[in-house]
Amino acid sequence: MNRNVMITCALTGAGDTVGRSEHVPVTPEQIAESGIAAARAGATIVHIHVRDPESGKGSRDVALYREVVERIRASDVDVVINTTAGMGGDLVLDPHQPTSFLDGTDLVSGVDRLPHVEELLPDICTLDCGSLNFGEGSLVYVSTPDMLREGAKKIQELGVRCEMEIFDTGHLWFAKQLVEEGLIDAPAMYQLCMGIPYGAPADPLTLAAMVKQLPADAVWASFALGPMQMPWVAQSVLLGGHVRVGLEDNLYLSRGVKATNAQLVERARTIVESMGAKVATPDEGREILQLKARSR
Repeated sequence: MNRNVMITCALTGAGDTVGRSEHVPVTPEQIAESGIAAARAGATIVHIHVRDPESGKGSRDVALYREVVERIRASDVDVVINTTAGMGGDLVLDPHQPTSFLDGTDLVSGVDRLPHVEELLPDICTLDCGSLNFGEGSLVYVSTPDMLREGAKKIQELGVRCEMEIFDTGHLWFAKQLVEEGLIDAPAMYQLCMGIPYGAPADPLTLAAMVKQLPADAVWASFALGPMQMPWVAQSVLLGGHVRVGLEDNLYLSRGVKATNAQLVERARTIVESMGAKVATPDEGREILQLKARSR
């Protein structure tokens, strides 16, 4: 069991959730304010996507990331900043003419997914460690070994900690390969992402099997979607990991009761502390992850 638990709050994601809850933050100001509230509630880390303020859809616009990060850094809260670097991997195929790409395709190289990371130098950024049939329809998330090696090398050169996002068992296999090749600095950080169709299911035995395959010195967390989000907090802590909650992955506190990010962090904190563990402060998170001290 883990006794000093980092809570990551994934603030907004890029999914089609804006119309499903009024609490999903869209504008940079809303995303930043939601992150600040999550930090006040006890989040060690905030995980940041940005959205187009007009459409609400996920975006790679560096200016939007800049505003969110600058607002959080200028606030009176301390929190570890983790930006996604997963945008730019969406390939929507015509199932009858698969060499034709449909609306919704946003596919760029591994390095071209990183300009906001290069400019803003967050504490952490993500690396989605494999391709995936992403839900129903014809959307494929594309992240090839060549793209991943190129992206990991760039992140390493920037001095940013890489959080390797693992959506299936093969992704974990390749993530360990990146570590063996020296493309991921120690301590290697793994995020086990469960229940995303069609990756690893949100099944306790699957999680336990994946945890057993992690290197002994790995820093790892896991999460699951929807109603499994809070049970997964307990699962992760019991197996020795850290946790992630937030509106990217779940919109509800309970059936029919919509949540805010701060409320989800508070609920996770209650679970962690009820298990006899404590929630890591941002400074303790930096120590766990061997990050640079916060500068003001």
